[in-house]
Amino acid sequence: MRRSALAAVILAASLPALLPAAAGAQATRPARPDRPAATQPKGSDYALTIYSTADPASFDPQQLARQRLANPYNAWQFKLPGYGVVREVRPIELNQGENIIRFSDVASGIDPTTVAFQSLTAPDAAAVLEQNYEYDVVSATKLLEKYLGREVTLTRKATDAGRPAEVRGLLLSQDTSNLVIQSGNGDATVVSRAEVTSISLTRQETGLITRPTLVWKLEADKAGRHDAQVTYQTDGLTWRADYNIVVNADDTAADIGAWVSIVNESGASYPDARLKLVAGDVQRVQPAEAGGLAGGMMQSMAVAKRADTGFKEKTFFEYHLYTLGRRTSLVDNSTKQIELFPNKSNVPVEKTFVYYGLDPQYRLFIAPEPNPDRNLGTQSNKKVDVYLRIKNSEQNGLGIPLPAGRLRVYKKDEPAALASGAARRGLDPVDDRPAATTRTGDGDGANEFVGEDIIQHTPKDEEVLVKLGSAFDIVGERKQTDFNANYDGHVITESYEIRLRNHKAEPVKVLIKENLLRWTNWEITHSTDKWEKQDYRTIHIPVEIPPGGEKRVTYSVKYTW
Repeated sequence: MRRSALAAVILAASLPALLPAAAGAQATRPARPDRPAATQPKGSDYALTIYSTADPASFDPQQLARQRLANPYNAWQFKLPGYGVVREVRPIELNQGENIIRFSDVASGIDPTTVAFQSLTAPDAAAVLEQNYEYDVVSATKLLEKYLGREVTLTRKATDAGRPAEVRGLLLSQDTSNLVIQSGNGDATVVSRAEVTSISLTRQETGLITRPTLVWKLEADKAGRHDAQVTYQTDGLTWRADYNIVVNADDTAADIGAWVSIVNESGASYPDARLKLVAGDVQRVQPAEAGGLAGGMMQSMAVAKRADTGFKEKTFFEYHLYTLGRRTSLVDNSTKQIELFPNKSNVPVEKTFVYYGLDPQYRLFIAPEPNPDRNLGTQSNKKVDVYLRIKNSEQNGLGIPLPAGRLRVYKKDEPAALASGAARRGLDPVDDRPAATTRTGDGDGANEFVGEDIIQHTPKDEEVLVKLGSAFDIVGERKQTDFNANYDGHVITESYEIRLRNHKAEPVKVLIKENLLRWTNWEITHSTDKWEKQDYRTIHIPVEIPPGGEKRVTYSVKYTW
C-alpha cells in the first residue's frame, strides 16, 4: 500500500498524489482507445467590471488590511463592500458528445447561481447540461477528517527505547490536541500531537480539491478547441475614489487630482485584465446579514498619451462607467491605485466660514409637536467651521461626474519669495533707492495637510462642499435672550443673539446657520441682518466681520399652530 508523507501538524500533503484532477478546464470521458481524454491548453483572457457599495466615510482599504492582519482567524468578519462581474475567456478541448469540464481557479467569492457559459468558437454547438460548484478546498483539518476510519501511520519523536517509533492503524478521531489510532488487534492508542513528527496517509480518494472549481456536464456537437467564455459575479472586489486638492496661497484656486483604490480579496488573481468601474447606486439583493514651448509640447503629449490609456467616462443606463484604456493586473489580496483623471490645474475654489451655533445633538431634531421647553437647543457651540466650495463645471476646468470618495486638501507652505516688482528689482517702491528684500513667506514649499471630507456621487455642474475643520481665529457665541410660550394660545416666541469675533488681520465673511426647531410653522418677526430661508426649518444669515472686530446679530421668531 502506497503512502504519501505529510508534515506533522500542518500536513503539507503532496496534493497531486491525493488529488488527480489537474488545474484549469479539462474535458474527460470514459476511456476509449479512439477517444483519449482531452488536455487543457493554457492562457486566459480576463475582463472585470467592479461595483462599489462602500460608504466613503467609513470604508478605508488600508484600515481593512490592518484589521485582517491583526485578526487572521476572523478575516471573514471584514467583508468588502462591493462585488465584481468576471468575464474569462479560456481555451478548452472538447470531445464530440458528452464532456465533463473542470473549470478551476475561479474566485472563491463566486456566486455560482450567476455563472454563464458560452463557446465563442461555436456558440450553437455546445450546451451545459448540469453544473456543480466544488468548494471543499483541502486543508490539514479537512484532510484528516476525510481519513477518519482509514489507515494512517504516525511517526513519533525519538524517545526512550521500548516505545514504538511508529503507530499504524485506523484513525478513529482527531482534534487540536490528540489523535486516536486503533491497531489491528482492536486496541486504541491516544497520541498527543506534540509527539508527532509526521503523518503518512494511504493513497485514497478524499474528494478534496486544491482550488474552488466549477464542474460542468457539457454536450458538444463539435470536437476540438473551443474558446469558452465564463461570466460570473463574485464578492471580494471593490473600489473607492480618492481626491487630492492643493489650494494656492490666497485660497482662490486649487489643483485637483483623483485616484481610485481597487481592492481584490476575491480569492483569484486577474492578470492583464480589461477593467471597468461602475459609479452609482446599483441595487443588488443581499441576504440578511514647468518649461518653455518644448516642455509644454512634451507635457501635452504625455497628458494625451495618459488620457488614451487612462479611464474614459461615459453615462451608462442611470450610472457612470469608467473604462481603463489599458490592461492591468489585479493580484489576489492586494490594493492597487490608478489615476482616475489627469490633474486639473487652477480650478476656482472659495473658502467659506460657517457658524452653526446650535449644539450638534439638536441639529437633526424634528419636533413631533409644538415644543414649549424653553431650554430646547439653547446650548451654544463656539466653533466656526471652514469649508472649501468647488463648482464642478466645465467653465471651472472640471465638469466631470465625480464618484463618491474621500477628498484630502493640502496647502503649500510658501517658500521665501519677493513681494512686488520693485522689490524683485531690489529697489524701494517709492523712490527707486535700493531697498531691503521683502518676502512673502518663509516656508519650505511642502504641501501640508489642512483637512479632509467625503463626497457622495456628484454629477457635473453640481457643487462640492468640503469641510476642512474649525477656524482658529474666529469664535462664535449664541444665546437665547427672550422666550415666551402660550400653549393655550398656540403661540411661542423666542429671540437669540449671536456674536462673532474675528482675531484675524483681514475681514472675513461668515455664514450663520440657524435651525428653527420648535415647530414647522414659523415667522421671523425681527432680524438685524438679511436672512435667507433654506428649507422648512433652516435659515442662513450672511455677515462680514472686520479685522480684529466683532459682529452682533439678533433675530426673533414666532411659532404658531
